[in-house]
Amino acid sequence: MNAPEFWWTSNSTWQSRLLSPLSALYGYFSAKRFGNKPRYKADKPVICIGNFTAGGTGKTPFALALNALLLEAGHKPGFLLRGYGGTNKGPLVVDQCSFAAEEVGDEALLLARRGPTVISADRVAGAKLLEQQDISVIIMDDGFQNPSLHKDFSIVLLDAKTGIGNAKCIPAGPLRMPFEKQLPSVSLLMVIGEGECGIQPKNAAECTGIDMMSAAIRPISADALEGERVLAFAGIGRPEKLFASLREVGADVVEAMSFPDHHYFKKDDARKILKIAEAQDLLPITTTKDYVRLDGREEPAIERLANVVSVLEVEMKISDPEALMNYLKPLLENGKA
Repeated sequence: MNAPEFWWTSNSTWQSRLLSPLSALYGYFSAKRFGNKPRYKADKPVICIGNFTAGGTGKTPFALALNALLLEAGHKPGFLLRGYGGTNKGPLVVDQCSFAAEEVGDEALLLARRGPTVISADRVAGAKLLEQQDISVIIMDDGFQNPSLHKDFSIVLLDAKTGIGNAKCIPAGPLRMPFEKQLPSVSLLMVIGEGECGIQPKNAAECTGIDMMSAAIRPISADALEGERVLAFAGIGRPEKLFASLREVGADVVEAMSFPDHHYFKKDDARKILKIAEAQDLLPITTTKDYVRLDGREEPAIERLANVVSVLEVEMKISDPEALMNYLKPLLENGKA
């Protein structure tokens, strides 16, 4: 499911008030679990890429950007993630040529293009399997609130446009656990984009002495889309990010279709998209994550959509890559990498 709109409303709503008792329970037990001692400390340094809230903040693009920096510095990173959206719970090494998104999740297929990748619902088992690969450092995509595996450095992403929403825990709001309980475990706060909603949590983090940096998600080679009439569709944490990015590069978003996060497209979805696009002479366009859930499937309608759809490629631009590597240098040189 996509996050409900009332999560991102600063004013109290009847939905958030109604769900507040459940939210309090969720937050209490999440914080209690978070305080558990890790079951395992890996032989390789573990850099966790997380966020305070449910939903997308750009963790996977950031993991890819960090991977590139580590490779450039001579390290051998490997990816560890849950494999959300896939049926296989692992632990297993993901070969992008041998698995479908339905099995291992879309994020795993994207990461596997760039380096050794392991999915596992049990992060400890996944870390042990990844340690057997030719790696020197583990990039953990998500799992900041999962206490089972020791993290040597936690980079938490904050979307400046949405912040921490209404500051309530699931299901009354987007927080995975109370905000103030999460702050002490943050090694570095990475603010993504610009927006007023990020000001309050940034100030709170600054007051606790947490170092901060900034980054932004930028489209790659999108000049050809200027003036193009498009049908944009996405099944990601916040589909409106795609729509906004397209408008920023000058595309005319005539139709915008949102699907649940990690949505596994059915033939009826593909037929509907194709029908609307053809009727209005629109270019269907989606995200890289969505495309990997279409590519390689044999259902005729989905195969046809995969053949005609365009993909808006994006990348995470870190404001000061050298400063980020300086933060990680003690861990990478004096740790175990």
